[in-house]
Order: sequence, then structure tokens, then C-alpha cells
Amino acid sequence: MLYLIGLGLGDAKDITVKGLEAVRRCSRVYLEAYTSVLTVGKEALEEFYGRKLILADREEVEQEADNILKDADISDVAFLVVGDPFGATTHSDLVLRATKLGIPYRVIHNASIMNAVGCCGLQLYKFGETVSIVFWTDTWRPESFFDKVKKNRQNGMHTLCLLDIKVKEQSLENLIKGRKIYEPPRYMSVNQAAQQLLEIIQNQRIRGEEPAITEETLCVGLARVGADDQKIAAGTLQQMCTVDLGEPLHSLIITGGSIHPIEMEMLNLFSIPENSSESQSIDGL
Repeated sequence: MLYLIGLGLGDAKDITVKGLEAVRRCSRVYLEAYTSVLTVGKEALEEFYGRKLILADREEVEQEADNILKDADISDVAFLVVGDPFGATTHSDLVLRATKLGIPYRVIHNASIMNAVGCCGLQLYKFGETVSIVFWTDTWRPESFFDKVKKNRQNGMHTLCLLDIKVKEQSLENLIKGRKIYEPPRYMSVNQAAQQLLEIIQNQRIRGEEPAITEETLCVGLARVGADDQKIAAGTLQQMCTVDLGEPLHSLIITGGSIHPIEMEMLNLFSIPENSSESQSIDGL
């Protein structure tokens, strides 16, 4: 059987009891290593699980999935995913491949950023479509996701922005020359995401368009959700450019047009300080 097991968001101990039992009886255990990361490394997971883990990068999962599924019809194989197994659409493909090969599968769920963002006080049922914000390059600066932000705002819905992760990426030169040389991992910060959003706003104004959000739109930055040192900050989009949330992973929420009083009261718990000693209320935003 193929087991798809969610690991949660914090550290090695966030796996469920059911998930840990499955891991310990599997003959091979793969750790998906490109859609998200935990706050601890592979070695810490191996020590807690009592099993050796095989790192599975994007290339292996999306192009060589048959290696993962090999012998899963006669033995148990686990595929570990940070968060919940279906937090990334790519994992549905693994299920479909297994089904076509006649391999039974079982999913063991866990907490995902998609529901854990409720920790900031915004109500989950008021979130609209989730968007991804990618690192811009000199030649590729996509803005199309902004249409979804606009639609969510028009419907009074909050937007969860998942920020880019670059793991085992090749430079254009190495890609062209076929060299298996990879760039250092990069994780987009809330600061970088906010700066790109501000540039999109400016571009729309130059084109004579009315942007769906402005520098003063209320946003929430989150870092390391589920970890002991989780951090949350609420303030304007402009403030998100400079707020210090520390180490990755980061996420950004753009609030909807209407905010419930309970939501606002919760957000005030996380309002960005006006200075080092005094907190500023965000009720007026």
C-alpha cells in the first residue's frame, strides 16, 4: 500500500500517532522536499521516526514517480508531506498513478497552512481563492494572480498568499548546459512579497487602472506557523515591507473589504508596534 502522510507544520513531533505507526511499518519512506519545509531537518525526523528517509525532489516526484511506487503493491511505502498531503496539487498525480497501477493507497491527514492561518484571528470561512506569489526575475514578472486578489476583495473575502520556495533550482546557464548544479535554497519573505505587490499597484496606476488594494490595505504576515517561535504581524501593506518576521517559512494574508469586529479585535493582538515600546491600534484601518 502507498501511504500519503501529513507531517503538520512545526517539527518532528507534529506527525499524528496514526501517521507515525504507518511510517514505522513501511519498507521505504520518502520525504517530499520541495513544496514546503519543517523547522527541523531530515536527521531530526529520522531520529524521532526511527526510520531512514529518502529525499524526493520535484523532479523525482513529477517525472520519476514510478520509482516511488515500485513494489508498493507487495509492500508498504510511505510518502511524507509537510502540512497535509493534499496541500499541493502535485500529490494528486501520485494517487492517480498508484490507482492506475492497481496499488491501494491511504491518506493520513494533518494540519496545513490552509487552515492553520486561522491563528491570526481571521475567520477561515471568509477566505477566498488562495494565490501564489513567485520570485520575480529580470525577464519574468507575473501579475496575473492579482486578478484573484481583486475578485476576493470584491466579494469581501481574505486572500491567503503562499510565498515562493526555490529548492534545488538550476540557473538558466546550468539548465541550458545540462549541468546538475543547483542554486542555494531561497524562501520568499513577507517583505519581498509586499514589495512586489506595491510594484504591481504602481504599474496599475501608471496604466490608469484602479488597483484592488493600496499601500494602506490591512494585511497579516505570518512566519513559521505551528512552530514554537511562530510570529504574526498585522498592519498595512506598506508596513509589511519592513516588518521583521525572522526565518522562513512566511505567508501573507490580504484582508477582504469587510472585517468582523471579532476579527479586528484578534488582529489588534498582533498589530505592528509604532515604535519599540508602544503598540498601535489598527481599528481605524
